[in-house]
Amino acid sequence: MSFSFDPSSSPSPSLPAVVGRLRAAGCVFAEDEAELLLSAARSRAELVAMVERRACGHPLEHVLGWAEFCGLRITVEPGVFVPRRRTEFLVRRAAAARPDAGVVVDLCCGSGAVGAALVASLPGPGVELYASDIEPDAVRCARRNVPEGVRVLEGDLFESLPGGLRGRVDILAANVPYVPTGEVGLLPAEARVHEPLVALDGGTDGLDVLRRVTAEAGDWLAPGGILLFETSERQAADALAAVAGSGLLARVATCDELYATVVVGTRPAG
Repeated sequence: MSFSFDPSSSPSPSLPAVVGRLRAAGCVFAEDEAELLLSAARSRAELVAMVERRACGHPLEHVLGWAEFCGLRITVEPGVFVPRRRTEFLVRRAAAARPDAGVVVDLCCGSGAVGAALVASLPGPGVELYASDIEPDAVRCARRNVPEGVRVLEGDLFESLPGGLRGRVDILAANVPYVPTGEVGLLPAEARVHEPLVALDGGTDGLDVLRRVTAEAGDWLAPGGILLFETSERQAADALAAVAGSGLLARVATCDELYATVVVGTRPAG
């Protein structure tokens, strides 16, 4: 099922027509998405193209070119991981735990949404933010979203960070992939087809990248600094064990509203 029109003579598709097309394609929130597409399109032709891309399974955020995250409009380009609303819980926990943070690292930064939101949430002036990702597309996108002057670096986890940050990081937010390899194929098509595999696949049990982060996190955190990352509820016990095994004080926080599970590791102040 599709709709089409001659941009030179036909009227722009109405809200009901767009809703019908999206609903037929299986979009659960067809009404809300239709309103966003109608407000974003600058021409009849662009609207049709956007609706068809969404109906074909492209993430809504890639079609619009942005995602709302913690009250910010984050630019999201094709091929870049889309920030999830549940990750707002991680940002809130980090800002509440360390409102005095002066140095923040956004590891596996994707679009840079977490880092940008943390800087906007922290009350202190002059917060130093460093963001890093292994994907060149993500690095390019993140540079559009973080405040001017922030260093967005390309590299595998900590390898691109300046050595002078060791022992100085107050908040280390690591949005690591945690989907087990065998379950990637079960993800919705808009994720597994249109988002980078490296941002989804966490290895055999989903915790491979997490273990690499926890193994080095203590060297980068300042005394009292915190590491935060998301995981699933069923992975939380193993994730806590990995954090504790690295010498950090480990705890888990959950948010039923956002269906979010965040593990926090703190470097002892002593």
